[in-house]
Amino acid sequence: MVLSLDDLDLKLIHALHVDGRAPFSRIAAVLGASDRTVARRYARLRSTGGVRVVGVANAGALGLTEWFVRLQCAPDTATRVAAALARRADTSWVSLTSGGTEITCITRTRDRDETDSLLLYRLPRTPRIVSVTAHCLLRAVAGTRGWAGRTSALTADEAEQLRWREPAADGPVELDERLLAVLPVLALDGRADHPALARATGWSESTVRRRLDQLRRNDILAFDVDVDPLLLGYASETILWLTVAPAELGAVAAALATHPEIAFAAATTGPSNLVAFAVCRDHAALYDYMTTRLGTLPGLRHVESAPIIRRAKRSTSQVTTQ
Repeated sequence: MVLSLDDLDLKLIHALHVDGRAPFSRIAAVLGASDRTVARRYARLRSTGGVRVVGVANAGALGLTEWFVRLQCAPDTATRVAAALARRADTSWVSLTSGGTEITCITRTRDRDETDSLLLYRLPRTPRIVSVTAHCLLRAVAGTRGWAGRTSALTADEAEQLRWREPAADGPVELDERLLAVLPVLALDGRADHPALARATGWSESTVRRRLDQLRRNDILAFDVDVDPLLLGYASETILWLTVAPAELGAVAAALATHPEIAFAAATTGPSNLVAFAVCRDHAALYDYMTTRLGTLPGLRHVESAPIIRRAKRSTSQVTTQ
């Protein structure tokens, strides 16, 4: 069942997009509601699995390489393979496309040995997987701070009041094991409170607060709202593989970053050199986007599209079939 959202819900989602860890008291003051009402609304949205604030670690800052993986499966096993991939801690955005026989996901590897183990041995040897292709994500070019087109419920002044205020610099960040321990906690719940993070690290709450600010200030950690597009009235999610003339790649990437239909895009290795996630109201809107905006970009040579028919996992949370 898809929830019906009112203006306060939409403003709350927008507020969390501006700063996923903004205190409910500050959000309530800006929205003209009570703290309790705002907290209750978020709890309702989160309990349905439709909205969740997540902490997203910067792969490059952690020395990780991201891969966009495409797996062709036998029709009778694709759902089970997708569910198994969704349970892995190193995967995100696990989806079924192309009539349910192709699975796509993003995964992270730490070094050459880990990459070889995953891409050359573990995945290809999974029963009933027919083929595996992996494309290295070279650079994210759109959607690095979340899908900008999700909502515009707040005024510019309201959004500015909610924006995270970067504290004064207090030295470089040392990525020790205790600091890294907060990342999986925040990946599951970006609004985990300081006591929970203190338990995960063994630090005091004041130290947790200071180190969390350091991670954000140094772009090692950001917060996003993992939201089901259906909640906002968007019924069409499509993966686009774009082949662009190398000389025009930068211009096309910059253009995609301005398109509200594009939730995420990245330059990749492989036969195509850009991958993008398009979110539209319906298939008619997708057609209009592809013919009137995407198709007119200079240097665009080829487009392959694959509608997402089921999500098994979004950024960090597995999707439960209703």
